Amino acid sequence: MMNNKPLVYFLCTGNSCRSQIADGFLKALGSDKYEVKSAGLEAHGLNPRAVQTMKEAGIDISSHTSDVIDPEILKQADYIITLCGHANDNCPVVHNDKAERWHWGFDDPAKAIGTEEEITAKFREVRDSIKKRIEQFVQEGK
Repeated sequence: MMNNKPLVYFLCTGNSCRSQIADGFLKALGSDKYEVKSAGLEAHGLNPRAVQTMKEAGIDISSHTSDVIDPEILKQADYIITLCGHANDNCPVVHNDKAERWHWGFDDPAKAIGTEEEITAKFREVRDSIKKRIEQFVQEGK
């Protein structure tokens, strides 16, 4: 069943971290305004640290699935938002003239190295940056 809310499709390389965090925040903050989906060029599985970091922010994404980009959803999307340069460069050709395509670049926290604390800090930093960007999108529609 389709509703009339604009469809936002978050894309990343593996649909494990950044696109999942964005998906979780937009569902939490803007599900009254937007239909939200996310996917990756590949499905790397849900990153456990992303789940944990979102839990700290009061959002449960543990039931999310890691999905590969669906051409049908791409066609229907009103907003196609890539969260990493690799997905932006490798996003399939989209035959969708109505969609707004944006690239919001965030570091990949899954590539963070260092102590457990340092890696966790990177996840929190990226999570908080994505949250700010989503809040702006929900308030201003851009």
